[in-house]
Amino acid sequence: MFNNYEFADPGFLYLLIIVPILGIWYWYKHTRDQADLQVSETKAFESGSWSLKQFLYFGLYLFRVAAIALLIIALARPQTHMRRQDVTIEGIDIVIALDVSGSMLAMDLKPDRLEAAKEVAKEFISGRDNDRFGLVIFSGESFTQCPLTTDHRVVKNLFDEVKSGMIEDGTAIGDGLATAVSRLKESKAVSKVIILLTDGVNNQGSVDPLSAAEIAKVYGVRIYTIGVGTMGKAPYPMQTPFGVQTQYVDVKIDEQLLQQVAEMTDGRYFRATSNKKLREIYREIDKLEKSKIDVAEIERTKEEFFPFALIAFILIGLEIIFRNTVFRSVP
Repeated sequence: MFNNYEFADPGFLYLLIIVPILGIWYWYKHTRDQADLQVSETKAFESGSWSLKQFLYFGLYLFRVAAIALLIIALARPQTHMRRQDVTIEGIDIVIALDVSGSMLAMDLKPDRLEAAKEVAKEFISGRDNDRFGLVIFSGESFTQCPLTTDHRVVKNLFDEVKSGMIEDGTAIGDGLATAVSRLKESKAVSKVIILLTDGVNNQGSVDPLSAAEIAKVYGVRIYTIGVGTMGKAPYPMQTPFGVQTQYVDVKIDEQLLQQVAEMTDGRYFRATSNKKLREIYREIDKLEKSKIDVAEIERTKEEFFPFALIAFILIGLEIIFRNTVFRSVP
């Protein structure tokens, strides 16, 4: 009965304990309220069943008890609430710029840097339903693998097609950034973001990384840079006359450059030395870049005590009327 009600003064509901007490008192009173009459037999007083009038007479007390219960509920001030929410969601446009140079085959992340980067990026995309994503890949040159889209399934499928060796080898960080900025410069999103992931030093390309960062800043694009690779040396599958063999190579990441690029655009630089660390970095970016959600909530409260009080007074009135008419006691 009260699933849709809330009570402004619920403490009054404790008074409902009076209701069963009144019932017990009434039963006790009428079991003892019997006259003593000495007769030889009671056959003359026996009747087959109670009349309707007898039932109604005892029912008058139920009117009183019900009225008391309803007045207690009215005192507790039952209320109903009508709520309406107007929600506006503005997503974020995010381009992931992924290094696919040969060094991304190093196996310090499992199974290698490139596959780990792809897998974690897809997990990141799956958790952001309201955002548009694009994918730029670069090594010695760069190109757009996927333009900005809300179709996350397409983006993730295109991630699966990314392989090392797709384009000329090298590390053109500036070109990768410039291509990513070109995908975002016309965006009207509340926030525009590039996540650049690389494991090397800029050694090719026609665009200086810092110049690309300046352009990004002009267009209001924030850049998060991620350096991928363990500290020191990393296992790398090297082709030899005896087949592919694992050798250890030096890990060289231009962290100073990546930090500068991030700082110029109010972004951050991260270092991913393991799959776990890479996931933590994406979780951190996820927290930093939340979609804008405007919620306008309208709430209307309606007092519902009046029907309870009205029914209570009607019951009291009926009891008074019946006791003084149909069930009037004559001395």
